[in-house]
Amino acid sequence: MFLHCVRVTASSVFRAQSFRCLFRMTTCRTANAAAVVRLLLLCSFCAAAAIACDPPNGAKFGYTGSVGPDHWGALSPSFRQCATGTKQSPIDISTAQAVSNPALQPLHRDYTVANATLVDNVVNVALRFDGDGGAGSVSVGGKLYTLKQVHWHSPSEHTVDGRRFPVELHMVHASDDGNVTVVAMLYRFGRPDPLLWQIQDKLAALHAEGCRADKGAPVAAGDVSLWSLRLYSHTYYRYVGSFTTPPCTENVIWSVLAQVREMTVDQAAALMAPLEQAYRRNNRPTQPRNGRVVQVYRNGFINKKTAP
Repeated sequence: MFLHCVRVTASSVFRAQSFRCLFRMTTCRTANAAAVVRLLLLCSFCAAAAIACDPPNGAKFGYTGSVGPDHWGALSPSFRQCATGTKQSPIDISTAQAVSNPALQPLHRDYTVANATLVDNVVNVALRFDGDGGAGSVSVGGKLYTLKQVHWHSPSEHTVDGRRFPVELHMVHASDDGNVTVVAMLYRFGRPDPLLWQIQDKLAALHAEGCRADKGAPVAAGDVSLWSLRLYSHTYYRYVGSFTTPPCTENVIWSVLAQVREMTVDQAAALMAPLEQAYRRNNRPTQPRNGRVVQVYRNGFINKKTAP
């Protein structure tokens, strides 16, 4: 995520940066005297520079208070659809009301081992896949979409029959003509997640970068295997929605997998650790369906309810 920087007073930056630096020092797992000295020097440099960075488009957004989801549409003209859109995400998925569509196809996902970079996007932690080929592809409606990045929200953004889960993973795919489809996976606490197990040291390094530099510098994750993300695709829910963060662009095709996966409590904590405290609950509330139909694919099984 590119950051838009605006100048503020040196005193306000000093106070903000000092607080952040002290917070980082108390939360870093390891810190020796030399590291503390370097961190304090860095804080002084930040104050002298008198620069504060906000998310893109010049408008800061968050998940609480005056920059929270209820106010996103008013923060920037480019965010207006967050308030006026009629096909917004996330939503609550009612399993009883989901309609089977015989035209839906199995979710064919062809993922590979890919070179990745772990990034602190301010509002979430993401794995970005380098290269034009991304990390493989998914076929939706006969169109091929390339996997560009995955990121996590905690707690989950989508709910199922009103139930919210500890974590949700979004796999963001893009087609050559600029369309976007997202595959969402819900997680409960339990056994270790294979993907997070692969990058656990990199997550710790991303957190450490924040401790050293008061911001999350990208961390090279090397080759990451995505084989585990291909599992449990036999049932999914399909609807048309939007990005769940500003600018809340609509006409995003969502596929929410019905199979709930598992990760440990420690893995979930590691995902949130690099983020500032205000972003460690980074889920947008569910949005009105506004008459949208949620369709379901059940591995060839046709429900009594059938889409027209």
